[in-house]
Amino acid sequence: MKSTTAPDPVRKTRFTESTIRLFERTIPDPFVLAILITAVVAVLSAIFAPHATLPKMLSGWYKGFFDIFTFAFQITLVLVTGHAFAHAPPVQRVLKALVSFARTPAQAAGLTFVLVALTSFFNWGMGLVVAALLAREVAKRMRVDFAWIVAAGFSGWVVWASGISSSIALAQSTPGSSMNVVQKLTGTVLPFGELVFTRFNLVPTFGMIVAMPFLLAWLKPRDEDAVVLDTAKHPDEPVRKRPEGKLSFARKIEYSWLGSAFIGAAGIGLIVLTQFQHIAFSGVNAVIFVMFIAGVVLHGYPLAYADAIKNAAKQTGSMMLQYPFYGGIMGMMDATGLPDVISHFFIAISNAHTLPFWSYVCSLIVTFFIPSGGGHWAVQGPFVVPAAVALHASVPATTMAVAMGEQVSNMMQPFWAAPVVAMAGVGVQRVLSFTVMTFALGLVVYGAALLIFV
Repeated sequence: MKSTTAPDPVRKTRFTESTIRLFERTIPDPFVLAILITAVVAVLSAIFAPHATLPKMLSGWYKGFFDIFTFAFQITLVLVTGHAFAHAPPVQRVLKALVSFARTPAQAAGLTFVLVALTSFFNWGMGLVVAALLAREVAKRMRVDFAWIVAAGFSGWVVWASGISSSIALAQSTPGSSMNVVQKLTGTVLPFGELVFTRFNLVPTFGMIVAMPFLLAWLKPRDEDAVVLDTAKHPDEPVRKRPEGKLSFARKIEYSWLGSAFIGAAGIGLIVLTQFQHIAFSGVNAVIFVMFIAGVVLHGYPLAYADAIKNAAKQTGSMMLQYPFYGGIMGMMDATGLPDVISHFFIAISNAHTLPFWSYVCSLIVTFFIPSGGGHWAVQGPFVVPAAVALHASVPATTMAVAMGEQVSNMMQPFWAAPVVAMAGVGVQRVLSFTVMTFALGLVVYGAALLIFV
């Protein structure tokens, strides 16, 4: 039996090999990139922005650095609560039961993709965890190339920014959010239904869910070339259990179901109350609240949920470092007027019909340098929204075009693949050698949708 440390036997295309090699050699750590992009924006502002002075650049950067804190913490909680929810024992049992329906590797890959895609549509943080969990479960049930099955799971994440936990869509539907660029520039809060539940967004998303299982079956390595999971080197995480024997008063409280039941009852009561009273319950806060309440209840007792949150928080370090820099970039651009300069370029090459498509193309490129959806929007939103207003283009479509480009390019972005492969126990380069084809398919599907349905 081959282990995951064996030489890569997968027959890659020249395109795949050259893309991965270029990515490894030219793209540094995302935090380093955030610093480099800050420097580049500073230079561009000094050269092209109409109001660029050193005091304005520095004060704008400082203001934006801290203005993004609320949004950064909100998006971090989307990841953390989704991660903890996915690790709840009842959720894991359901996932394992669903995987058991697959009888062949191709069926397993297709089922893994669909389950992760549906999960990611509702919570992108949970989708990342489910991708790793399902891949490991499949690999323990049948002989499959492990990098291929992990890629099938990560490919399901290609729809995350089109879903209800999309950081870009949530920000634009949340009144007063520091990242609600549309509200700042137009005074309008976009209803969630105009962003996510639209034909130009749902049709390509459904198309990806239908087409990807066939692509994954075609990409399946030959059985004799399969590099399988080595469970000895990459064992499952131990399951936390209640201690046996006599417990102290403090331990009894920690392991009691009463705390989880109390929080669950309070949460359900609040959700019911929102139907009868004017209580704001929408946007990113609503997503976090629902995932939090569900996670606390499903873990059974408070300490189990607290431990799940601690494990999830390990994945957030890079995000917490990067977001302030992206906020600073946004603040510097606002202070100097650089977005107006860039928006004029988009106005020159676009019309009301094609602007969402060109915003999508720009987003595909920006994502390679800014892998975070919220951070990405902080940079691109301030210049594509004014262009949409000036051209009388669809602001919702232009906004979601940025989200679509983000999720498609994520298929070639090690920043988000890294936590999946770390949980699964496989090399990131081998996984990306498969997801480059997910990128290629998504590139066409979402791009065509923006030209046809907008």
